Amino acid sequence: MTSDSSARLIGLLSAIAVAALTLATLLPTTWVPRTGLGWEDEHFIVYFVITIILSVASHRPYVVAIALMIFAGVLEAAQGLTPDRIPDLTAALCGAAGVISAATLVTLLIRARRSFLLRTSCHTS
Repeated sequence: MTSDSSARLIGLLSAIAVAALTLATLLPTTWVPRTGLGWEDEHFIVYFVITIILSVASHRPYVVAIALMIFAGVLEAAQGLTPDRIPDLTAALCGAAGVISAATLVTLLIRARRSFLLRTSCHTS
């Protein structure tokens, strides 16, 4: 995959993630599908999955994490503008916990992969 096509993929994934999060956050609550888990768990899982996808695509988990945590805060604050929702610090923190957990996991996996590749290239030389 060329760097140009990688950049396009990252851009597309980011746009889809932003759109999905925005819709799920600002649409009326009756329109948003639920998993049956508590909303705290849903926030964690959604942000965890999106962070993993974008971090793997970009290879920059900390950049993704910072952007998503800021975005989660903005979306949570924007819920104050909707008729049936209110901003909730706990919801923002659950999303942030998902982001931090996923970014840490991806960072560890990237480091483990680099270490493995370095060890295997040293043994073949």
